[in-house]
Amino acid sequence: MPSYRIHHLTRYIYDETIPVCHNLAHLLPREAPRHYWHSSELEILPSAAVRAERTDYFGNRLTFFAIQEPHRQLEVMARGQVDLEHAATTPLFSSDMTWEEARTILHNQPQPRGAGGLGLHLDAHQFTYSSPYIRWNHEIAAYASQSFAPGRPLLEAAMDLTARIHKEFKYDTGSTTVSTTLPEILEARSGVCQDFAHLQIGCLRAMGLAARYVSGYLLTTPPPGRPRLIGADASHAWLSVYLPGHNGAMGGAGEWLDLDPTNNCVPSDKHITLAWGRDFGDVSPLRGVILGAGKHQIHVSVDVSPSN
Repeated sequence: MPSYRIHHLTRYIYDETIPVCHNLAHLLPREAPRHYWHSSELEILPSAAVRAERTDYFGNRLTFFAIQEPHRQLEVMARGQVDLEHAATTPLFSSDMTWEEARTILHNQPQPRGAGGLGLHLDAHQFTYSSPYIRWNHEIAAYASQSFAPGRPLLEAAMDLTARIHKEFKYDTGSTTVSTTLPEILEARSGVCQDFAHLQIGCLRAMGLAARYVSGYLLTTPPPGRPRLIGADASHAWLSVYLPGHNGAMGGAGEWLDLDPTNNCVPSDKHITLAWGRDFGDVSPLRGVILGAGKHQIHVSVDVSPSN
């Protein structure tokens, strides 16, 4: 079981002195399958006058803090150590449930039968709707439909969509902003991991399926002889698609499967989950409000290294 140390530094440098700022951070890890956290901490400079932690609607750890002294620079350092279990091979990977069957379950049978799956379909159903950063149109649906032929197994179609986005879109850090829409991403055929995750989620939801946005990290330094994964120099983003049963078992308990269109892979032991939600807006690593005007610079650095 690989073990990793994580250092995530965010530094704001202001052109003018800022007297007060209020911030929300999704930088401490949530409970997630296969993740065993030994430690996690958040260091803030200058020291926060007010600091509180709670669990948000999606079960993520959310930290609020306020700086109430004049400052020209703000540093937020997240540290942690985690053991990450390899993803197990399960019957999901040979499931023959079609995407139409999955859509029917989500919309007509949101509450599964039996205690084993209690609430899973109902929880997934909320991820079939549009959200502030993920609003699709007929062009997005048409792009998705190229992977979702009638009667095609859901898993096969979802992985085909992952491969198409990886192949047809260029990773370009200067081509989009946080406000770039799905139609604009589709037209530009470029973006970053956040854009590719949003696009694939939008495609899946346009087909009536459930998909959620996942934020986290990638191993910064790959093993010898292995290529470095795209997006490893900052926080990363991918998605999870909901598979509502095993081998076509209508009404059976389902599971979430992670997919990374930026790297065309099923995340296993190199993707470290921090939080998940409907889209980027639900799990933004750090956002806030400052009292005062002027420009500022943001510097982000991430280091994920093996600890054993």
